[in-house]
Amino acid sequence: MTLSDEKNLSLHREDPYPLQNHLGFELKEWRKNFCLVELPIKPFLLNRYGIPHGGIHAALLDTAMGYCACYSENPNTPIFAMTLSLTVNYLGQSTGNTLIAEAHQTGGGRKTFFAQGSVTDDTGMIIATATGVFRFRAGANQNSKKKE
Repeated sequence: MTLSDEKNLSLHREDPYPLQNHLGFELKEWRKNFCLVELPIKPFLLNRYGIPHGGIHAALLDTAMGYCACYSENPNTPIFAMTLSLTVNYLGQSTGNTLIAEAHQTGGGRKTFFAQGSVTDDTGMIIATATGVFRFRAGANQNSKKKE
């Protein structure tokens, strides 16, 4: 394992927030301009048709896209953002056992950023895509963002 890998893993050990604990998704990869989260499909995530509820896809996309621009080299100076706009397009139905959301920052500036993301399952099926606009939260995290 390289030093970079160890640093990235240490950031993954950030305590899960309440919704993350409840749904059961994990932050699997996080680096500058990129984030990947995974969620094992469990019965309580399914809608009345027996497939994962669309809100689950939206939550995963919102999370991955929000995180993708908030990577910090220093875990003591986290960067936070809030969602201003989220557009989700549903393209297919999962036939796998795990949902995988990945997101990339596509642009932005000092106060806002843009991101795009997709949800696939472990079979490779594309389930949903999304775009979003996010605002960096004011405070100490803005100072760390400017230094990057």
